[in-house]
Amino acid sequence: MRIHYLKHVPFEGLGSMENMFVERGCSLSRTCMYEDQSLPSIHDIDALVVMGGPMGVGDDDEYPWLTLEKEFIESMIKREVPVLGVCLGAQLIANVLGAEVSKNVHEEIGWFPVKRTKGLIDERVENLPISFDALHWHGDTFDIPEGGHNFMTSEACANQGFAYGDSTLALQFHLEMLPSDVQTIYQECGNPEKNGAYIHGLADMLAPADKFQRAGKILEKFLEAFIFQKSTQLLGE
Repeated sequence: MRIHYLKHVPFEGLGSMENMFVERGCSLSRTCMYEDQSLPSIHDIDALVVMGGPMGVGDDDEYPWLTLEKEFIESMIKREVPVLGVCLGAQLIANVLGAEVSKNVHEEIGWFPVKRTKGLIDERVENLPISFDALHWHGDTFDIPEGGHNFMTSEACANQGFAYGDSTLALQFHLEMLPSDVQTIYQECGNPEKNGAYIHGLADMLAPADKFQRAGKILEKFLEAFIFQKSTQLLGE
């Protein structure tokens, strides 16, 4: 399986997903958007992963490559190739599908629980836990696009994840981050003076080491349900 991923900043990559893909024998390639690297042909990819970043979906003037990236994501979705978006990646998916992306009422940084809604009830979610702790680092949120199914929510942010069609998954939260990723992102983007009901400091984000392990196991379930199963179905058709 040929998996391509899009990076928006040097310090935010696949995290634990990289080993998950490699262990399954997937071939990995990437485009570093911040280096103005060329995007591949849509015919050379079996799945696309769009990672996070501090920019917003409408910051095309500052980051001109966002325009090309959104066109690329839209093309992949239309081809019904598996697409996974994480944080900014999820917001970009919502944007290209016609939904609004805007500031959330609360900034959400740290470990906070998310839970499933009844917005999606099918075999893809039957093995996913009803509720679990996830790592968050976002100030924006997305509306659910027409035809999308919102099936994850949290206390601070109503729309935490949606599925679109059989092959597109958008997750506002992070399950892929490792402790080293959190330390790096905090160093690049963190502000110790921030405070709020849904903002944790670095020590709190790193303290629950077992949460990273549990998040990784849950992420595998998401990948199995939305990425690998879809690939198997395509190969069998």
